[in-house]
Amino acid sequence: MNRRDFLELMGAGTLAARFAHAETLTSRAKLTRIGLETYSVRKAMAANPERTLAAIRAIGYTDVELLWSFKNFGQSDKEVRDTLKRVGIAAPSAHISPDLLLSEWESHVAAAKMIGHQYLIVPSLPSEANKSLDVWKLWADRFNVAGEVARRGGIWLAFHNEPDHSKKLQGEVPIEVFANAIDPKVVRLQLDVGNMLMGGGDPMDFLSRHRSQCWSFHLKNVVAAKNADTELPKGVFDIGKFLAAVPELNKKPCYVEQEASKDEMASAKENFEYLKGLVF
Repeated sequence: MNRRDFLELMGAGTLAARFAHAETLTSRAKLTRIGLETYSVRKAMAANPERTLAAIRAIGYTDVELLWSFKNFGQSDKEVRDTLKRVGIAAPSAHISPDLLLSEWESHVAAAKMIGHQYLIVPSLPSEANKSLDVWKLWADRFNVAGEVARRGGIWLAFHNEPDHSKKLQGEVPIEVFANAIDPKVVRLQLDVGNMLMGGGDPMDFLSRHRSQCWSFHLKNVVAAKNADTELPKGVFDIGKFLAAVPELNKKPCYVEQEASKDEMASAKENFEYLKGLVF
């Protein structure tokens, strides 16, 4: 090969490499499914659950996370499943009371399977957990036992963080104590980024250390003072940067949650449109 041919070959290779690099830089991800935690529209759900679910689907949401206080709509588990099917929306998960882990847990797992859930998620612990880390450790043990039962029934048990869970108790951060005590083979975490910010925590840092445990997310943004939530595009947290750091994101349910909206459905629509257009 002469010098000219060699240089032309090298030039072509360099150009191809540059194009490949540029393609990598411009190859961005988007959410393929967008869910709404129904607590965000709790007034509408209390008034008419089926109509509200239909309105959520009409906005464009593919998924909802139910509150089991709304689960039955006065219907059986099968009828709830059929309602979701009729509306055309999935419910990969539901929030439940921690007390359900202690009584007839197998039947609750079976009900979740019937409805079509993949996860049952406990959003918080009883008030005594605010006073002692020993209570957190006790509940971690209970989650591990209940998690084994849930896995046998084809369901994952998970835990969701509230703002206080990121504030030190007896010198340690409760959510860290809990995360380190649960068995990841049977229990997972749902990370609420807004709640963690409001509690003084750092969702990016938590994710970096507990990435393998975080399998569901509440996408909630906060105002500058970090003492209240707001619509996703109006907050100070970089949602796109966070989502880009989540491995295998499209296997992990993500839900919009805004608790302090003045107009539930208007905020739900604004939040959906933001996420629909978000690339990361």
